[in-house]
Amino acid sequence: MVEWNDIPWKLVQRKVFKLQKRIYRAASRGNHVLAKGLQKILLKSYYAKLLAVRQVTQLNRGKKTAGVDGKKSLTPVQRLSLASKLRLSHKARAVRRIWIPKPGRDEKRPLGIPTVEDRARQALVKMALEPYWESKFEETSYGFRPGRSTHDAVARIYLVINKKPNYVLDADISKCFDKIDHTYLLKKLQCPKIIRRQVKAWLRAGIMDKGAFEKPVAGTPQGGVISPLLANIALDGMIREVESKFPKKGNYPPARIIRYADDFVVLHPELKVILGAKAAIETWLQPVGLELKPEKTRICHTLNHIKVPESELTVPPGFDFLGFNIRQYPVGKHKSGKGGGGKYATLSGYKTLIKPSKKAIKAHHVALKAVIKTHKTAPQAGLIRHLNPMIRGWANYYSGVAAKETFSSEDYTLWQMLRAWSVSRRGRKQKAQAIRKYYREGRHGSWTFATADGMTLQKHADVEIKRHTLVKPDKSPYDGDWIYWSTRRGQDIEAPTRVTKLLKKQKGKCPYCGQYFTSSDLLEVDHINPKCKGGKDEYKNLQLLHAHCHDLKSRYDRSAQGYQEEDQPLW
Repeated sequence: MVEWNDIPWKLVQRKVFKLQKRIYRAASRGNHVLAKGLQKILLKSYYAKLLAVRQVTQLNRGKKTAGVDGKKSLTPVQRLSLASKLRLSHKARAVRRIWIPKPGRDEKRPLGIPTVEDRARQALVKMALEPYWESKFEETSYGFRPGRSTHDAVARIYLVINKKPNYVLDADISKCFDKIDHTYLLKKLQCPKIIRRQVKAWLRAGIMDKGAFEKPVAGTPQGGVISPLLANIALDGMIREVESKFPKKGNYPPARIIRYADDFVVLHPELKVILGAKAAIETWLQPVGLELKPEKTRICHTLNHIKVPESELTVPPGFDFLGFNIRQYPVGKHKSGKGGGGKYATLSGYKTLIKPSKKAIKAHHVALKAVIKTHKTAPQAGLIRHLNPMIRGWANYYSGVAAKETFSSEDYTLWQMLRAWSVSRRGRKQKAQAIRKYYREGRHGSWTFATADGMTLQKHADVEIKRHTLVKPDKSPYDGDWIYWSTRRGQDIEAPTRVTKLLKKQKGKCPYCGQYFTSSDLLEVDHINPKCKGGKDEYKNLQLLHAHCHDLKSRYDRSAQGYQEEDQPLW
């Protein structure tokens, strides 16, 4: 019997992807009979079952979270056993409910954690369903889809509003995951009966919350592998419905909807179209079992203050979406953009700026302050090690927009926090000595929070502003265009610098298995010659590997610094 680590994963991935690509192409041509036949073949494939088990037991970030069965991890022998007996059925075990806090709010979000076996089944079903629906999803739907991100949604909004100010319906669907009608979703799936029976079992499986059993009547529990895909399937069609009711008319474009999961915005230059679109969306959501959340739904304008007909309140311009503030500002002719009209375009009299939202900035302050507070007595190096990844990650996320001023402001705020930290360790009477102890003079007379041996705090302003490249609407990771997707991965604004350099050097391929990196792969930087054997931390000794390839290589290297299963991937 082949051992788990001796499985030829390169061959396994290639065979499964070929099936997925055939499903995608058949669905794109409208050949649903062939697509469903290929889905059945994939569900029976032993290779697909191996990949599903590896995904939920080794690669997913929540792999150590137990369901009602109490299993947190599986040995290699248990993984092989699970893959050999993995079958779809009409049964499912209850999910274990845990509550996690919502960012920046006192509310908590419920997560439903399935058992390991159910997670593996869900991963297998997702392999069959996702390529089929990727050929059908709307072009401006970006949430929980492979190869798409929040930055694509924001870039699409910029393209829509840049040439002309727009009215905006900024909306949110109330408890989307918890209220989706089961009957509606099951009818819409368009899949073989065996998948429908299994999905029905998952939807109607019970929920264990602190020992109390609850039987759901609607919704798909957040926390499952397949839950985001099912939510996207339920909401598919809303954009087409609204855009067909409010098409292009004269010089006015059609109503535009940009959706990210259950958050979306409707954009149009006329207020009456926005009001009509809101009514149309509320009607469309009724059979799905959903409704708009009143406290999170508002109408505004990108440039001007307006009075909404429903109330006498004046609404300020601009709106927040996915952590970004999107707004237009009136400017003079020397800073004005050009409106529509081709070569006869006139100066628009405004400019469009996208910045980090005030809410996101405040949440970042709270996170930084919490780390500093918990490191009151820790060494300076320990504090820097904890702060640097937070600063780098936050700044990378907003590096594709007009965030330079915000970055400088954040550095000043952090300097104030760290100055107070320094003084608290030396006492107020020794303020000058504290500054000299924890700060080092750099170039041009600037002072940096750094240790005596050279460990330096990352600055927000050091992150370069790099514009995001919008994904092509007709592209999908299942179309087989590896060059496009590997190149795009290297252009990701959130990717660390050495990751992008190594992607370019390796031409988007993993040197260990020879496979192209996909948009959903977890990547890790590996030392070709391990550090414990004298290898240096320099580019000629670095390579980028899949997380699972890094795992195998580290085993063969017997490196004390190698990848361990409990470690989190770097990117």
